[in-house]
Amino acid sequence: MIKYYYKSLRSQELKEFDASKRGAWVYVENPTHKEVAHLVKQFNLNEGHLADALDEDEMPRLERDNDQIYIYVRVAYTAANGEVDTVPLLFIFASDVIITISLKKLGCLDMFLNNRIEFATTQRTKLVLQIMHQIVEQYDSYITLASKQIKAIRARLRGHEISNQDFIDFVTIEDELNEFLSALQPTNATLRRLSLGRHLPLFEEDQDIVEDLLLNNEQSIEACRSNIKSIINIRQAYSSISSNNLNRTMKLLTLVTVVITLPNAIFGMYGMNINLPFQQSEHAYKLLIALTILLIVGVFAFLRKKRII
Repeated sequence: MIKYYYKSLRSQELKEFDASKRGAWVYVENPTHKEVAHLVKQFNLNEGHLADALDEDEMPRLERDNDQIYIYVRVAYTAANGEVDTVPLLFIFASDVIITISLKKLGCLDMFLNNRIEFATTQRTKLVLQIMHQIVEQYDSYITLASKQIKAIRARLRGHEISNQDFIDFVTIEDELNEFLSALQPTNATLRRLSLGRHLPLFEEDQDIVEDLLLNNEQSIEACRSNIKSIINIRQAYSSISSNNLNRTMKLLTLVTVVITLPNAIFGMYGMNINLPFQQSEHAYKLLIALTILLIVGVFAFLRKKRII
């Protein structure tokens, strides 16, 4: 799908046209091979760069091809199955238009298409920076949600109410955060190259936006790392708690086994049809009970001395 939008500084609403014009925003979503060929011919684009934009695993970077600038970023979104993933988005500065190419419908672009943000397509650099700001905001929202989920699971760990589903959630959250990290770290390098002003002309206001983007992006990266570290710490803590509880259980079962085995051994011997000491005494039963108790106490004292229990 290819659409042509235009909005100047004096315009109140975003207008859609049937063809491109100077200062337009060429919006491309999940293009067909025919549409890609049309874009290449119409704007004299590098077909290889467009093919990269349609690769789901493409990483953020900045490329320059003659007078054209290609900026790749990755955008976080919620898939139809409810899972959080990232998808590439390509910005192209071609002649006198700005082109965006994405595989999916993205919320960060919808905010501009629905006139929820004040912008102008004629200010190409500022428009790209505004879209990137929304992308960073989306990452922040997903990271904040992940932080809340981690805190909730950690609270259940304190109450020993953690379940197997919580560990499944941990794996999912950790995968999402690692996916965010792999997208945000290269984006930082791209933003640093943009901040130099050698690839795109930056006004003072644009320079401030780039610096804010860099700061927010770095904060998002640190938040991802912090959350991943929290997940690892919680997992290690639960493993230690489980091991400690297992050791206590084994010690208790060992003690119970000793308490049961010693009397059975003595009583078993006196149940045999052979001559045994004190078997004719009327106090034999009392002596056996006393001997059994002494043995149990002696074994218990030995285990305590050796700090086995």
